[in-house]
Amino acid sequence: MPAGHSILFASLGAALATSVSAAPLSPEQQIRTLEDQVNAAYAANDLATYFTFYADDLRALYPDGPTTLPAYRTEWTAFIKGGGAIVSFADSDMRVQVSPKGDSAVASYLATVATRTPGKGVSTSRFSETDVWFKRAGQWKIVEIHYSENPAPPK
Repeated sequence: MPAGHSILFASLGAALATSVSAAPLSPEQQIRTLEDQVNAAYAANDLATYFTFYADDLRALYPDGPTTLPAYRTEWTAFIKGGGAIVSFADSDMRVQVSPKGDSAVASYLATVATRTPGKGVSTSRFSETDVWFKRAGQWKIVEIHYSENPAPPK
């Protein structure tokens, strides 16, 4: 066998061994990864990426009332384009629960968010967030979100 073929077969064998040994992520790990990604897009004010995580039939429950994806997209886009921004975002105490069938999940956590509002400066708030994820046609999407403000932690 020519030397080049030995190297090729060795490389193919290593690639196959790597792909076989790398187990797919569990649904819980998938949701944790997606939560990291959606929150990173939010923190970066990356609207194009951020809104890809939401289902078209999203219902969001925010401190100022319920909304839909089209309304949320319009409002948040106007806020960012008007000079508003997320200055910093940190989450903690993440808990993910997955349905027995592995096609729905709930992620809940605490969030500390610094927001720059035009004409008002930067304010920092603490929130509790719950995201409900459904896996439809092989893709995880947030179908429900509940976001409520928490008072400052005791000192």
